[in-house]
Amino acid sequence: MRLTAAAIVISLLAVPALAKSKGTTVSLKTSTGQDAGTASFVPAKDNKITIRIQLKNLPPGEHAVHIHEHAACDAPTFQTAGGHFNPAAKKHGIENPMGHHNGDLPQNITVAADGTGSATFHVDYLSVDPAASDSIFANGGTSIMVHEKADDMKTDPTGNAGGRIACGVITAPK
Repeated sequence: MRLTAAAIVISLLAVPALAKSKGTTVSLKTSTGQDAGTASFVPAKDNKITIRIQLKNLPPGEHAVHIHEHAACDAPTFQTAGGHFNPAAKKHGIENPMGHHNGDLPQNITVAADGTGSATFHVDYLSVDPAASDSIFANGGTSIMVHEKADDMKTDPTGNAGGRIACGVITAPK
């Protein structure tokens, strides 16, 4: 009985900590509304976020993945997502030798001939704390964008990644 009571108390104390560190999973859609996969954003140790991306129904090749500044994905061009989420106003390759903006995913994802691709990123320049300036949830949220080409990691501000081919809205979990 004492062990059960202790377990319940420990569980109840842990619930607020878990609720505070929630991540989210979003669905991505193509410009025609076809399912393009998912992206999950999970808090990790040392103020990092683990981002897992599973893509499908996309053209083969390398594609840039960026976080954009608005929680909107209006097809067919996804222009309502705005520009890259860049709260620190860093430039590609100049102020930031890693090639990314503070908030802009620096990696590219390779999509195979069958239209699928996946990647996992561990980043320290994004947050899931809605009060933080680098939060993917701040100001109503952001969006995750897949571009038609790879990011060249130097052309400012777009990485010369071409058009927007898939998008997902990122908002705080309810």
